[in-house]
Parts: sequence; structure tokens; C-alpha cells
Amino acid sequence: TPLARRRPAKVARETATLDLLSDGRLTLGVGVGSDRFGAEYSAFGEVVDERVRGAMLDESLAILTAAWSGEPVRHHGEHHTVDDVTFLPRPVQRPGIPVWVGGFPGKRRPMRRAARYDGYVPVNLDHPEQLAEAAATIRELRGPGPYDIAVELAAGTDLRPYAAAGATWWLTAFDPESVTVDEVRGVLKA
Repeated sequence: TPLARRRPAKVARETATLDLLSDGRLTLGVGVGSDRFGAEYSAFGEVVDERVRGAMLDESLAILTAAWSGEPVRHHGEHHTVDDVTFLPRPVQRPGIPVWVGGFPGKRRPMRRAARYDGYVPVNLDHPEQLAEAAATIRELRGPGPYDIAVELAAGTDLRPYAAAGATWWLTAFDPESVTVDEVRGVLKA
């Protein structure tokens, strides 16, 4: 979800509920979103500047992380204020719900943000070498340890070069304009 479009308090409650209902299987994917595809920000009078939305995302993530702790949250930022609110119930997962951050490969700010959380989802990935560069940058920023990198690729793509480049998850890319239930079932069956 592009958190810059959502109230962090609402997302904190929704994600905790989903985590509880799924018995701790929720992973939250976040990003700044883009006005490039369908003018989804400008058409609704929302902030178009990616740096401002990035700052809004960072504040929202700080609020979510604090909210998932079950402790009182106090946040006074440029974009959000939370005055001594405790968000209960807490998620099943401790210390909180895993967060995967999306961003264009080669852009340092999204990769720095992703390195602070649990995973990275490169957007508009063109080839495995691009993924290998992004994975190396994340490792450099983050250091050693477990980390998820999820790639969105069409069904039938050879996943081995992406796995060798650092991918740990594969998300099937479907054309939203033409996807059918049978196509999805075929991927699930395969």
C-alpha cells in the first residue's frame, strides 16, 4: 500500500487485525506509489512530489512500528501526529509485522528505506543483473542476516537467474486488464 495515501492509525489497526486473523502470516508491502500510472495522485489532488511522499511513508512506518509494540505511541512529525495512543490488540508476529518496501532498482532512497525493514520488492525489474546490483546495495546498507527480496515476474519465467541474483520470493505478474480466473488457477496448479 502507498502509505502516503493512508492514515497510519487506520493501517495499524487493519494490519494487526489481518495478522491476528491469519495467525501471523501477514507481510505488509509498502511504497510511495507513483503518479506515472494513471495519475492516481494528481487526479485526486494528493501530493505528487515523491520526496514528500517518501517522508510521509517514513513517518507512517515509524508510527506503525510503534503501534505494533502495544506501547503508547507519541509521534509529532511534519505529516502526522499521534498523542499517547495505545493500539491494541498487538499483532501475533513479534516485534511486529514484516514490512517489504517497494522501489525502483538503482534509486538509493527506496533501497535505504528497504534496508531498514524486512524485505525489498524491486519495481519494473528488467533483468537478473539489475536485481543482483540491488541485492548487493541492500546487503551493503543492511549488513549480514536474513532478508527477503521478492520479484514480480510473468508465469513461465526461468526463476533460477533471479534466485542466483538474490531473490527469495516470486510473485506472479498478471496483466490486470486481461487476467482470467483460469489463468490464475493454471499458475496455482503448476
